[in-house]
Amino acid sequence: MLALLGGPARAGEAPEGATPLPMQEVAPGIFVYAAPYALAGRGNAGAIANVGFVIGRDAVAVIDTGGSLRAGQRLLAALRQRTALPVRYVINTHVHPDHVLGNAAFAGEGTTFVGHQALPEALAARAEGYLRANADLIGPDFAGTRIVPPTRLVSDTLGLDLGGRVLHLEAWPTAHTNSDLTVRDEATDTWFLGDLLFVGHVPALDGRLSGWIAVLRRLGARPAARVVPGHGPAAVPWPAAAGPIARYLADLEMQVRAMVRDGTPIGEAGRAAAGAARDWALFDDFNPRNATAAYQELEWE
Repeated sequence: MLALLGGPARAGEAPEGATPLPMQEVAPGIFVYAAPYALAGRGNAGAIANVGFVIGRDAVAVIDTGGSLRAGQRLLAALRQRTALPVRYVINTHVHPDHVLGNAAFAGEGTTFVGHQALPEALAARAEGYLRANADLIGPDFAGTRIVPPTRLVSDTLGLDLGGRVLHLEAWPTAHTNSDLTVRDEATDTWFLGDLLFVGHVPALDGRLSGWIAVLRRLGARPAARVVPGHGPAAVPWPAAAGPIARYLADLEMQVRAMVRDGTPIGEAGRAAAGAARDWALFDDFNPRNATAAYQELEWE
């Protein structure tokens, strides 16, 4: 294995030289890193998704870990600035590399990795591609990164007790991906939605468009004091924050469905929803893929 940043560290300890991620305390004991709108690349170590942690009386739960070992180490360093409690759980909200490739920073005795029941298979199918592609994109900061899959799986709901603080986990049908999981802190009514919610950053479709629309509708029917999106500010009001993504997905579905009906070639699908470009960061990087995926889904209805 490639060398770790700053030399070896014991499980649960940040390695020497790891610069802590800047965290915001969005509610008592809940800290979130609000990532920039960016693609993984040299200079950001793949720390391009919102990640965070929740501190209980007896232990800590980490929610997503970033896009490389170094990103995970920076998150761990931020955590250690605030508590010496053990990291009992690392929870991954879905399969994408910017949310799971920092897991190895937390691997060690006493830490349980938790994810959707579909996550191990999804990770296994993509592991080689994720590691190769992100090593090329991120460069030296990707050293030592490896896949750490979950060992505790959620098929429906699961409660995790951190000591006087219970996290409620819920697995969802295929939407943004086939492995979407949400995490709600009962004490503060703070809800981590992962990439089921994008704010400012254009959504990225890797599951089923119709499923995402349906899940978002179900999420929006449940109030919460605040939610943490997978990309965007550290916390946003709910359900108001669902408005822009719901409109984008609905417009994408309507326009792609019309293209399918009219016999428009799939190669032209990328122009669907183009009128929303000014509303979203990284629009040109993701919208053509979204439209093509939506076309492939809808043409077989």
